[in-house]
Amino acid sequence: MKAIDQSNLDTRSLDVFLAVLRENSVSRAAERLGMSQSAVSHTLERLRQALGDPLFVKSGRGIAPTRYAVKTGPHIRQILDELRALPEGPPFDPATAEFTFTIAANDYQRDLLLPPLMARLRERAPGIRLQVMPSGIPSADMLRDDVCDLIITPHAPDAGDIIQKGLLRDRMVIFYDASQRQAPGDLAEYLKARHVDVLFRTGEHTGLENSLQARGLSRHIVVTVSNFSGLPEFLRGTSLLATAPSRMRHQLLRGFATAPLPFDYREVNLLMVWHQRYHADAGHRWLRNELAATARQLSN
Repeated sequence: MKAIDQSNLDTRSLDVFLAVLRENSVSRAAERLGMSQSAVSHTLERLRQALGDPLFVKSGRGIAPTRYAVKTGPHIRQILDELRALPEGPPFDPATAEFTFTIAANDYQRDLLLPPLMARLRERAPGIRLQVMPSGIPSADMLRDDVCDLIITPHAPDAGDIIQKGLLRDRMVIFYDASQRQAPGDLAEYLKARHVDVLFRTGEHTGLENSLQARGLSRHIVVTVSNFSGLPEFLRGTSLLATAPSRMRHQLLRGFATAPLPFDYREVNLLMVWHQRYHADAGHRWLRNELAATARQLSN
């Protein structure tokens, strides 16, 4: 067996290995860990490369651990137990903490979540500064390379070293100027109407546009803007429609009429996403908890 590549070993990967060993199933391990099946599979592949062993092989309709995996499991469990028994670093005091926390988000996510988060910080942690950057198409490398500390997104990067947690749910609705038109009565009228849509600077359409295209449907889009902030001025005083998250009726699209979509479309599930190396960091964990509390208040 080749020498172990220790550079590719980390506690999160070893936790994944133990979960699959315990469950004898990638899907059950993924559910237990709150990860996607593909993320668990990616992590196992990295461990196979690092440890030089297949670890798990097909057995009937399931999988079975190799002899090496069975023999190694107790040692890995002991290593993780010893690491978790290490004393924690100095206690984190938000009242005296001073650092900058960088969050990547688009303008809808930014305006919805970060001003109320900043209000919480002013009261509880006045020395913590927020730096907000556009998220574009979120990638795992943004977190791996310390471009940002956390990403707010409905689409988490699918990688074994990236951790995610749900913040809040929203739904897409139609916005329009009620002084200029009525809501579309059905799908045909919706598709035929003139639309303003968001095409992010990265060239990425909204998920709704991709969903319509997958169904073989297309809207009559007459103007695209690079972020949600561009929608109001194109809607005001015109017959255009915009399809956007419903919570924007409290922010950028305040004052416009809304109507439900004339077809089924999934909810928008906003997530916060971070790299595993910061999972146990006291300051990072405190900020995540504050962001989660902010989202809970908005959901009430």
